[in-house]
Amino acid sequence: MAPASSPRPSLAPYPEEPVQEILRRSAERFPDKIALIDGDRTFTYKQMEEMSDRLAAALASGGLAFGDRVGVFAPNSVEFAISFFGILKAGGIPSPVNSSYIERELANQMIDCGATALIVHEAMLEVAENARGLGLDVRQLIEIRPGSREPGSFWGMIESATGRLPEFTINPKVDLAALPYSSGTTGLAKGVELTHYNLTSNVVQMEACQLDEPLASEEDVVLVHLPMFHIYGLQVLMNLYLSVGATLVMMGRFDMGEFLGLLVKYRVTQLYTVPPVGQGLTMVPRLKELDLSALKCVMLAAAPTSTDLQQRLSDAIGAPVIQGYGMTELSPASHVDFTSASLNRPGSVGRLTADTEEMIVDLETGETEVAPGEVGELLVRGPQVMKGYFNNPQATAETLTADAWLHTGDIVRADEEGYVWVLDRKKELIKYKGFQVPPAELEGLLLSHPAIADSAVIGVQDEESGEVPKAFVVIKEGQSPTGEEIMEFIAGQVATFKQIRQVQFVDSIPKNPSGKILRRVLIDQERGTTPD
Repeated sequence: MAPASSPRPSLAPYPEEPVQEILRRSAERFPDKIALIDGDRTFTYKQMEEMSDRLAAALASGGLAFGDRVGVFAPNSVEFAISFFGILKAGGIPSPVNSSYIERELANQMIDCGATALIVHEAMLEVAENARGLGLDVRQLIEIRPGSREPGSFWGMIESATGRLPEFTINPKVDLAALPYSSGTTGLAKGVELTHYNLTSNVVQMEACQLDEPLASEEDVVLVHLPMFHIYGLQVLMNLYLSVGATLVMMGRFDMGEFLGLLVKYRVTQLYTVPPVGQGLTMVPRLKELDLSALKCVMLAAAPTSTDLQQRLSDAIGAPVIQGYGMTELSPASHVDFTSASLNRPGSVGRLTADTEEMIVDLETGETEVAPGEVGELLVRGPQVMKGYFNNPQATAETLTADAWLHTGDIVRADEEGYVWVLDRKKELIKYKGFQVPPAELEGLLLSHPAIADSAVIGVQDEESGEVPKAFVVIKEGQSPTGEEIMEFIAGQVATFKQIRQVQFVDSIPKNPSGKILRRVLIDQERGTTPD
């Protein structure tokens, strides 16, 4: 069986150019257009280009060499965007850091990537200072203090920069443009080597993923509420929309009231979010009374979404809701559904992006392709596939084949037309009497229960069956279903081996910043162990 290819028209050849060209071109085309809105601050494309130039000159004069890694430890902000492009223009490699990291996690990433400098927001400065006692050793610690122009600070360096931009030659297919760290939900976080070619190719693939019109345009306004340290926020929200001259509205810590207010105030046209936010939107009283008429499309990604939630969200906001699939190692997108009603398949992540291939292989050997409708692991090949894991040849060899196929570790099925449904993570499958039970399928069914606000399912050890599915359930206010009622609700919709055997009511479900359920946390709690 031959690997499946994308149904979308080819976009090859892809541009072989540095990522910073994205900002330069938009600054030339739209110099006076508002690029970013950050609270009461606004910045034009010309200003973004000039400020990132000045930061690059300051970094270079401070000793930053070509290929040096620089950590960016900051919330969503204009400073994050300026840092990203300024580091690239100086010849460095930005390594975004999860803004919720504590000292040990920050030190581990900076030590692992060998960072020579760290740009840190004042809100995280104490964490950075304390991380020095755990081995953090950078030559330069640059503090972001909005409004401050003190020498050595972020804005002070930009204001006082006098040197010229350094000159160097980029090999887009070899040289790194970003070194984000994968979420580590199934193990220790690893540095993902993304080249300039990886990132620029995926920007082109995303822009052209809809057949009738570009996904992104200069007329768009997008709300950047997903963390920019995550590949979803970095690439899909920042780089894609800066590349077309759109306006980006920054949002820091998520708050539903503020989120809705920004959607209305700035007449946001494209909303990229995650299933938990989508679920929350469907529970907002009188949502239809808000003026969300500017919204053209909503995309849910970063975790599987049930058909039920996708349809309920579309009904609630009055706009098409589609799903996309990706991961850090894919820069991030490999699959996107269509906004056209005739092509859209609710519950599916859609079809391959242009010039991308897929194979779905059996779960036992990982070598035999399965037929349409059968379950297997998804493998992807294309220009957006990472170069490898930083200083980790073993992990790279386990993930990338010799002929450039990426093992995603995700369990999927595809139909005859090539639409893909993501069922679960390979390592999180529950084994019930030898049968494989995907937790995400059960979670989707649980969320269709009228009394359930959120849920997670894990496998718990059982002497007779090996493992049995256990549900952790958050109940909506004013509701009081019993565990038996919930188990009966699921039993009526699944095969016997998939039935939930235990229910525990909880106040919240542990998730990472991109919305993925941290099942490993629940598993460790169940076993009475401490997560790594």
